[in-house]
Amino acid sequence: MSSRNRTRETEAELNITSFMNLMVILIPFLLLNAVFTQVAVLQVSLPKADGAPSANEPKKTLVLEVMVYADRFIVADRQTGPMKIIPNLEDGKDFKSLNDYLREVKVQYPLVNEATILLEPETEYDVLIQTMDAVRIVESDATGTMAKYALFPEVGIGDAPADPQKGGAAR
Repeated sequence: MSSRNRTRETEAELNITSFMNLMVILIPFLLLNAVFTQVAVLQVSLPKADGAPSANEPKKTLVLEVMVYADRFIVADRQTGPMKIIPNLEDGKDFKSLNDYLREVKVQYPLVNEATILLEPETEYDVLIQTMDAVRIVESDATGTMAKYALFPEVGIGDAPADPQKGGAAR
């Protein structure tokens, strides 16, 4: 018989041992890391375009605004005007004084949970975040251990009116 007639049959053997070892290690690793990987989401609302409350909302006693300018903070009530001006310190923004004043405001208006932060266009992101923290949270050690409590947790973000000290029009 010739060699052409002979068919050579060979079985290819797949060795998937190393792949299975990889899966045995990888799957539990991914499952464990999925538990620890959580994204912090901060709920932020934008102010209404017209600035007025809707028809079905009752008028609130305080509509708190924190305006962030290059050289100061202005804490204001949208309905009555500025409440306090907090100038910058020599080394930057005075977030502690802002937080302390907002704590006093919260004592006067305990039911108000909303605040709007109004920023100049060139405000740095870090200043925005630190301002949001100063508006949202107060740290207290009244119980003997440091704890965080909510001041005005519902934060809105918007554009600040033109700075009146720089020759812009006041609101």
